[in-house]
Amino acid sequence: MGVTRIPVVSPDKAGPLTRILYWYMKRRFGVVPEPFAVIANHPGIFLAASVHEGLVERASTVLPANIREIAVYQVARTVGCSWCVDFGTMLMRLSDLDVDKLRNIDEYQTNPAYSADERAAIAYADAVTATPPTVTDEQVTDLKRRFGTKGVMELTYQIALENSRARGYHALGITDQGFSQDSCRVPWA
Repeated sequence: MGVTRIPVVSPDKAGPLTRILYWYMKRRFGVVPEPFAVIANHPGIFLAASVHEGLVERASTVLPANIREIAVYQVARTVGCSWCVDFGTMLMRLSDLDVDKLRNIDEYQTNPAYSADERAAIAYADAVTATPPTVTDEQVTDLKRRFGTKGVMELTYQIALENSRARGYHALGITDQGFSQDSCRVPWA
């Protein structure tokens, strides 16, 4: 855990709407997620990001949680965002998903702990995240068969969103916050 490249906005320096959103986040996660405390330097972007994250979470109901979370985790890991890996691990744990399998994600193609659907989602996350992307028509056809058109749309959006988060947080120097260990640091403590 290091110091972010842009300082966090403490509650005493935040505007009224930001303080309300901080209260909600602290109530939900036990602490304000550090990316939001950094993004709060731009109140308009902070509000947009907060609303967007909430809307995407509510709309993501087609895919099974294990498929969505394992694909998002793979993106965070590939990009190298320790905060996203940390937070994603917590989300998997809170959803009663098998966090132990994350230790073997490098062997997802052959490890029997991964289902065929998980393997397909992880491979798609890799293909979308590659620069340039390496997604194939066959891959999307296979995913449509597995998850339907809405499922492919949800998976694609979640992977693309995690690419945005992970790259942005990494650029801002935001690192793991202790969510996966139940010991979140308070950014302004």
